[in-house]
Amino acid sequence: MITYTRLKEQPTSFLAATGLTVAEFEELLPAYQAADARRYPPQLTTKGQERQRRVGGGSKGVLQTDADRLLFILVYLKTNPLQVMHGLQFGLSQAQANYWIHRLLPVVRGALDGLGLLPERDGANVAASPLALAGLPDLVLDGTERRRERPTDSTEQKRMYSGKKKTHTVKNLILVNEATGQVVYLGPTEPGSKHDKKAADEAGIIYPSNASLDKDTGFQGYEPAQALARQVKKSPATKN
Repeated sequence: MITYTRLKEQPTSFLAATGLTVAEFEELLPAYQAADARRYPPQLTTKGQERQRRVGGGSKGVLQTDADRLLFILVYLKTNPLQVMHGLQFGLSQAQANYWIHRLLPVVRGALDGLGLLPERDGANVAASPLALAGLPDLVLDGTERRRERPTDSTEQKRMYSGKKKTHTVKNLILVNEATGQVVYLGPTEPGSKHDKKAADEAGIIYPSNASLDKDTGFQGYEPAQALARQVKKSPATKN
């Protein structure tokens, strides 16, 4: 069973599982704890009622510490497993994993917001975002895809099918600041069949003046007015 105490002793595995180093995790933990206390005040139950006994009373769950709970949700976000498989890794049933995922996602969002690291979701706000303006700014636009279950409806099957990945997926655009490595913009979740350039056109991203924008061939023809676009091309040796 995965626990924070065990996994932090394996820095390479910790980074692969969460996307963070142990030091970065420990910097995020206090913000997570503050966000959790705001969303779920300790004097109230999860239903918002006054507690009838002290915090910590009753049966003990598997995810007892804040560090284990933060680890649980970060591993889920990084690896995108089936809930039943994610639960097995942490000693939980699928129903328990589902409960914790829905409980903890808003807390992580609140923690990132408190640290000023929450990506923009509206492309029109990117130009004024402190995350975008840090550094020169040099930005990178890319599309990310993750697998999803095969829809039962034939129309949905076609809409969700990604020819690039040869499976059913959903995708998001992300804009990253090269200087800081931080995500500046996270686009809406789109079906796997949607082309990256079309998603970028629809996003309506307004870039900071004189920004540079690196993009791959999936965005060929995407030339925003505010930024100097640079298209990275694969060498013949690396083409599939």
